[in-house]
Amino acid sequence: MATAEQTGLSLEPYQIVYRPLITEKGTHISMRYNAYPFEVNPQATKTEIKEAVESLWSVRVIGVRTQNRLGKPRRTRNQVGRTKGWKKAIVQLHDDDRIAFF
Repeated sequence: MATAEQTGLSLEPYQIVYRPLITEKGTHISMRYNAYPFEVNPQATKTEIKEAVESLWSVRVIGVRTQNRLGKPRRTRNQVGRTKGWKKAIVQLHDDDRIAFF
């Protein structure tokens, strides 16, 4: 898959970060390690994700880890299909910075 830089796209920060993932595991990671999980654009690179989070929340990002999540198999009556795959980014912040979603 081509990245946004290779295709010549320039994505805005709100087009890169779709939403924060508010889960029990994500909350634990944010409280213990000051790292926050997000669903991001599949074509975004780590540097683009870092810049987008820094500009949207005015924080300092130390590191970004990404995962390409595969869609799950789903079945309805006679048909077998898959849900859409997506990209997850775990963004670690500086010790002094926090993001408050609530």
